[in-house]
Amino acid sequence: MSLSLPVEPSRARSLTRVVPELLASLDGRSEWFAPATSAIVFVIDGLGAANLSARAGHARFLSASSTKRDTARTVFPSTTATALTSLLTGASAGQHGIVGYRARIPGTDRLVNQLRGWETDSLPSDWQRAERLVAQTDRPTFAVSKDEYAGTGFTAATLGEAEFVGVDDLTSRVDRAAELAAQHPGSFIYLYANDLDAIGHKRGWESDEWIVGLERVDAAVRALVTGGAAGTGVVVTSDHGMIDVPRHRQILLHDGDDLLDGVDLIGGEPRMLHLYAAPGAAERVREVWRAAEGSRSWILSRDEAIAAGLFGAVDDDVRDRIGDILVAARSAIAYYDDRVADKAPQKMVGQHGSLTNEERVVPLIRLGAFA
Repeated sequence: MSLSLPVEPSRARSLTRVVPELLASLDGRSEWFAPATSAIVFVIDGLGAANLSARAGHARFLSASSTKRDTARTVFPSTTATALTSLLTGASAGQHGIVGYRARIPGTDRLVNQLRGWETDSLPSDWQRAERLVAQTDRPTFAVSKDEYAGTGFTAATLGEAEFVGVDDLTSRVDRAAELAAQHPGSFIYLYANDLDAIGHKRGWESDEWIVGLERVDAAVRALVTGGAAGTGVVVTSDHGMIDVPRHRQILLHDGDDLLDGVDLIGGEPRMLHLYAAPGAAERVREVWRAAEGSRSWILSRDEAIAAGLFGAVDDDVRDRIGDILVAARSAIAYYDDRVADKAPQKMVGQHGSLTNEERVVPLIRLGAFA
């Protein structure tokens, strides 16, 4: 079975370089961006480049000029916990240790949530292992997001040194980010919106509701740029794209299924599983999955994934957080462990996490002083 992986897009820039280049732009040293008096990165969760292109007529400001458009390549797995950590540390998953949505604590039988696990799973404060980029600058730094994210473990792990400004309404949030950029010359502002991601998971990115959400986001970006101070540079990007997986494309794993033989724990997420095998069972698990699912998913051992550079350079303390076997969907499918009592995740339509360009290529749109 071929293990050929997707070719990296030749023009897409690495998401891990975005914030370092934005900070450098404030000193006129960026290789990517023109000099700016303040810099804003607006992260629109769940907006892939392919999603935006397919609905360009509903995002006329974002899509207005090809000279303002570029793309970035998000990290693997293409999921929020991993991608936002990489964006805000400049490090790969193999360095910062957030290797997916759910991962095993090495040496235990515990799966932890790497987005909310500080609150739900008692993750230690140093679980995220890389230095935050905002800690490496003496410039004013702000995180403008929903108030519910103030004081969370994930916020502390990625943005701890930034001043958090909680604003629930999207329009008011954007206005506040523009105000901060004007009031604090030389500042860096992280602006986050999860509206599209939430709609996509619930209804799918091809739904009418998602289009309405996109139009609202497009209007917010326009307001951010047109209402911002001269000299403020704005970059619009995302953590991942999205693929719709209808119910009939779900693969449900049941008791007695050969695919579960020798599997102790299932981590990751529906389009990118971390399979943690019983002692001595990893090779057999890999071959069973390849025989059954290799035509519609990439099946790799941990060593194969590391050798392919999917997680970047992998530190020794991170290695065993990665599953013994990885299952990354290439078709429009999603895998669910149907043995668990909570079936709510099976209601999700929009999915992400895998290696496809639809999930990994995101916008990198330069506006304001960067246009």
